[in-house]
Amino acid sequence: MTALLLFAAVCCAVPAGNAISAYVALKTGAQDDGGIAEGGSAADIPPRMLTAYKKAVQLVGMYVPRCQGMRWPILAGIAKVESNHAIGHNIADNGDIRPKIYGVLLNGSGAGGNITSFPDTDGGKWDGTAQGERAVGPFQFLPSTWESIGKDAGGDHIADPYNADDSALGAAIYLCGSGRDLNQRSQLKAAILQYNHSEEYLANVLGWIDQYTAAAKDPDLKNVSGKVRTVIEAALSQRGVPYSWGGGSVQGPGTGTCCSPSGNSGAAIKGYDCSGLTLYAYAKVGIRLPRTAAAQAGSGRRIPASLGPSALKPGDLVFYAYAPGRDSTIYHVGIYLGAGQMVNAARPGTVVRLDAVDAMSGFAGGARLL
Repeated sequence: MTALLLFAAVCCAVPAGNAISAYVALKTGAQDDGGIAEGGSAADIPPRMLTAYKKAVQLVGMYVPRCQGMRWPILAGIAKVESNHAIGHNIADNGDIRPKIYGVLLNGSGAGGNITSFPDTDGGKWDGTAQGERAVGPFQFLPSTWESIGKDAGGDHIADPYNADDSALGAAIYLCGSGRDLNQRSQLKAAILQYNHSEEYLANVLGWIDQYTAAAKDPDLKNVSGKVRTVIEAALSQRGVPYSWGGGSVQGPGTGTCCSPSGNSGAAIKGYDCSGLTLYAYAKVGIRLPRTAAAQAGSGRRIPASLGPSALKPGDLVFYAYAPGRDSTIYHVGIYLGAGQMVNAARPGTVVRLDAVDAMSGFAGGARLL
């Protein structure tokens, strides 16, 4: 499998690693936002692909009985990075994907970021060329890997990497290994690193897994009322609005500025960065917050990081820092929803969405304003 590290993304004050596959970069014309504008929810996955991911979870136990914790957000996280869920291709009712998805020719030319040459192993059977290897299908398997793990999930007795069901099952088998417990974060990380041994790739895929996991759960607001509910509903109403560095105000989404520490500009994007979103939501109840995440940590009653996320209540601001305990290093803020979720404007190339609180690094506590 191949995934090329093309850019570093940021939240609202500091850089954070990100990655994108060779296929997405070359075929979608990715710029510094990676060409990914969707949030981490099932809504950005073609229904037939989501069906394939869920089917693979049901079938993988037949091939790796000892595997535990396989779930569709894991497969969705891999497929998001590797092929953007085959978006732009036709996905037939039987799962066949056309046109076929090919990665770059891995000949060490440097094109698309590939620097290692892989000699041909299949005579072009799967990747359409005998000049070398290229990754294939929505999960971007090398032909040699597919020969060892490819299985038929659709009942036609053909294990086809260009079939959504077969490819998703192959990915599930590969990630399960000899019987991992993917409920364990350490084993999940090991599985992803086996797929692509890159820390940047690992961080990117884990980020998508966390986003899909969080977004798969609808926020429960039945016990939330008054001003807290007003704040949360204001933030939730902005889901789908693009991230924009420096964007957002008490009036709503706005054009951002140039540039973030990694060079991302919001000057042509109308949307929010993390603190712009919180500024907007709290203005709905008459609270005027400072503009930056670090300054917002001085508002209301501070909730120390040492108390952990369990100390947070719906409506609280939740902060992230380079050095938790030192508010001057805070780089990100979200609005806590409860049940481990927050409303979040995460980084360039994404939209306002639901995320797991632990999807960001450096938990730095919260602030209670209501």
